[in-house]
Amino acid sequence: MTRIAAVQAAPVLLDRDATLARVESLTADAAAGGAELVVFPEVFVPGYPDWVWRTTPWDGNHTRLSTLLLEQAVAVPGPACDALAAVAARHRVHLCVGVDEREPHGSTVYNTALLFGPDGALLSRHRKLMATGGERLVWGMGDGSTLEVVPTPLGRIGMLICWECYMPLARAALYAQGLDILLAPTWDNSDVWVPTMRHIAKEGRCVVVGVNHCIRGSDVPESLPGRDELYHGDGDWLSRGNSVIVGPEGEVLAGPLVESCGLVVADVDTAAVREARMRFDPVGHYARADVLRLVVDRRRMDAVRFVEQEAEPGAVV
Repeated sequence: MTRIAAVQAAPVLLDRDATLARVESLTADAAAGGAELVVFPEVFVPGYPDWVWRTTPWDGNHTRLSTLLLEQAVAVPGPACDALAAVAARHRVHLCVGVDEREPHGSTVYNTALLFGPDGALLSRHRKLMATGGERLVWGMGDGSTLEVVPTPLGRIGMLICWECYMPLARAALYAQGLDILLAPTWDNSDVWVPTMRHIAKEGRCVVVGVNHCIRGSDVPESLPGRDELYHGDGDWLSRGNSVIVGPEGEVLAGPLVESCGLVVADVDTAAVREARMRFDPVGHYARADVLRLVVDRRRMDAVRFVEQEAEPGAVV
């Protein structure tokens, strides 16, 4: 059996170092309770850009907040990434943390989920394929190179972020790699999110961990640009939570937790995943590969590929 803890909490919005300290504390709590896999919400470090739904694109508040997001984002590799690796190693857990990932030498920010092993090694980095609506004002798009499942002693783990879970072909791409545990950090706290997690678990015959923030206006730091104009105290929910852990038959193992910070914890048996697939395997005996096929482009698609080469004699560079 594997104990999984989904951490439903609030970051210190747009304060990377303070939020990293919060990751340390909350991971320690989860590990003390016996968790072997600890999962944090979408872009927990340094926080979700909720203002994209509250401002006019590129108005004063939007520009100031997005600039601050860029300044506080996480470079991979980089000091903040090293700090997360150290948390995983210190507490001997597999650790998944959502981050706003900044290119080391650029200004593009990605919605990224990082998975670390209990030795601190970075096992997987997944960039969200498609930002939703206003999110496209702050995040670039990922590509197929990070659409992966990685083997661990706990089972084969893959990650999809928020509304990627509604993309059938993205799910199929992970199923085809032998997915046992799907980590689904999100910002979606709608009524249909938990049923979605249950459907995916039943469809993929996998364990699904849906984990969200729990944050309201009173959690937004007073120093944030436009704070009093955009956010209005305890009754102004940015996200109400809804974290849940689901088993491979679609059964809810723990949660959902709503309007409260805390740990959603479940003991799961990945052997039950393989047993469930004997009855229905969406990419095996039930797939009909002679009729239906999926092609995944796993190349890394950089916007610009920089190639250093010697100039030919007489060339102008």
